[in-house]
Amino acid sequence: MHLLAGVGPARGKQLQRLGLNFARDILFFFPRDYQDMSVLQSIDTLQDNQPASICGTVEEIDLRNTGVGRTMLGVLIRQETHYLRALWFNQPYMRDKFTIGGRVMLSGTPKAKGPRWEMTHPRVEMLSAGDEPPSGKILPIYALTEGISQGLMRRIVAGTVAVYLECLEEVFPEEFLEQHQLLGIHETLDHIHRPVERAQLERAQHRLIYQELLVMQLALAQRRAHHRHASRAPRLEATAKIDARIKRLFPFQLTPGQLAAIDDIRADLVRKYPMNRLLQGDVGSGKTVVAEYAMLLAVAHGKQATIMAPTEVLARQHVHTLRNNLQESRVRIGLLTGSLKPAERRTTLAAIASGELDLVVGTHAVLQESVEFKDLGLVVIDEQHKFGVKQRMALRQAGPQPHYLVMTATPIPRTVTMSLYGDLDVSTLHETPPGRQNVHTYLSDESQRDKWWDFFRKKLLEGRQGYVITPLVDDSSTLELTSVTEAFEHLANGRLEAFRLDLVHGRQSPEEKDAAMDAFRTGETQVLVATSVVEVGVDVPNATLMTIENGERFGLAQLHQLRGRISRGVHPGYLCVFAEPGSDDSQQRLDAFCHTTDGFELAELDFQMRGPGDLFGAQQHGLPPLRIADLNRDAEVLTRARTDALDLIERDPELAAPAYRRLQRMVRVRYGEALDLGDVG
Repeated sequence: MHLLAGVGPARGKQLQRLGLNFARDILFFFPRDYQDMSVLQSIDTLQDNQPASICGTVEEIDLRNTGVGRTMLGVLIRQETHYLRALWFNQPYMRDKFTIGGRVMLSGTPKAKGPRWEMTHPRVEMLSAGDEPPSGKILPIYALTEGISQGLMRRIVAGTVAVYLECLEEVFPEEFLEQHQLLGIHETLDHIHRPVERAQLERAQHRLIYQELLVMQLALAQRRAHHRHASRAPRLEATAKIDARIKRLFPFQLTPGQLAAIDDIRADLVRKYPMNRLLQGDVGSGKTVVAEYAMLLAVAHGKQATIMAPTEVLARQHVHTLRNNLQESRVRIGLLTGSLKPAERRTTLAAIASGELDLVVGTHAVLQESVEFKDLGLVVIDEQHKFGVKQRMALRQAGPQPHYLVMTATPIPRTVTMSLYGDLDVSTLHETPPGRQNVHTYLSDESQRDKWWDFFRKKLLEGRQGYVITPLVDDSSTLELTSVTEAFEHLANGRLEAFRLDLVHGRQSPEEKDAAMDAFRTGETQVLVATSVVEVGVDVPNATLMTIENGERFGLAQLHQLRGRISRGVHPGYLCVFAEPGSDDSQQRLDAFCHTTDGFELAELDFQMRGPGDLFGAQQHGLPPLRIADLNRDAEVLTRARTDALDLIERDPELAAPAYRRLQRMVRVRYGEALDLGDVG
């Protein structure tokens, strides 16, 4: 930092808090927003409801309470003989930003209030005594840290650009820039940090967005290509005899979607490299049957297969389903979870190592080093989004190049599929198996509660079963939410006292959860009061009722997963959500949930509403976060970048051509560790 003009040791430490350690970091420290000062106005020329920016002096500061926990801050700004009042509601901390006599710049939408103008929640920037109003400019807005003002940060960045910009190397060859109509990197960064006009800024942003998405897609394409060219896997052909033998085990007709997915898998398993496929489908679309076919195909060739589930409840349900479906076969099935007693665990591990078990169902316990398969041919991961990339890789390496199938019942937006799962082939199940009934979904408030519970009891008396879902395990002293224990006590001693209830939540021991689920599955229990621990995989065909308390606390995808637990048999389902949406977004989310049962449509809507968020956070997926691109906003650019990346890797798998060596280095630096690209090339 000492090489930068005006940045001494103290200032350097402040910049380091923002992750800025070198001049290069500052060059790529992109503004989080821009303030268009091309129309800096005087107060007497303002127009009602027309966005504008003004500069003036703080004349008065007034912070007052307007109710319990509510405040209003008013700041009077003078510009010669004209005044404007800026207002902030419930933001008392803004008071400390202003001093009487201080100069400020405000940007917002003015409204005429009699002889005076008002701006509500304008953007504000403090001006130092020597700062000139930045008329006619587009100002970058940077993330800040204590001790560094917006003006100072702009000067530091501008100085760095002036001195060090020419030191940067261009990663794209000239021909590539011309072909894709991209600005060069020097021009791009100059326009990003010191834009003169909006069109210029947009071209610079496009270059950086495209570059970021292309680098990501190149990394995924390289991983995919390397997986195909460097790995070897057993060829597992589904002959007509094997195919007929497997399908005879299913006591139902497979859907066209299931048959198409099975065809995809059959084609994968006869290739010389490992299958690397994502199977996604809406709740109840029958993914487990497809996975079962693949596992039985591996067993038919003398190989072992394993399916890993994110929870013990789901793992045990897989064992229950497989044993039911395969009771007429000689396939040997075992369960490996963290709750096994030491003697059971030793016996199971020995059976896996000796090949006595054909199918192994497990949780994270399958990833442990002590687990050794005799001849692992296929790995299936259920509910892929519950596992990170590192876990995915660890399981794949559990045997000598097994085939690899991941499944998710959480429909994935198209742009996310191209990103998080860009190294996988994708099969999608859209339709549900025949006979599956609709779920009638209602959003209610307290005025409808008695009517709903009357209906709930009526259906229980007809022989149906139901769930009651709450967001918390225990009562909260700070949140007015219904806990699972509170709901259980109130229902067991009140509205549902005539029925058999049980309780299940994440803090119970595996034995307690299993006992509760088995009792509900067999009909011994009529109502299961639970947290969202039942959102994945629980299959009780007779359960057709669900009550969700505090529905505003659940995301769209989670609500849809919970709804998927009912109406899995021949009777229609009924779901009532009690909620107190505290925002327009919450209301929109709940309305959408009630009006459509299409999980893919809900996934796209949820993605549009909440954005990518921490989608690329290291904790879950291991991929570095995007710095300037946005998967929601930049879907078209992502599609173009993916096409270009696949084309590049097909022509030059290692990007070994001299023209692309800098680009290859960028791919390695950015994604090498996250995607294990060290052995690529």
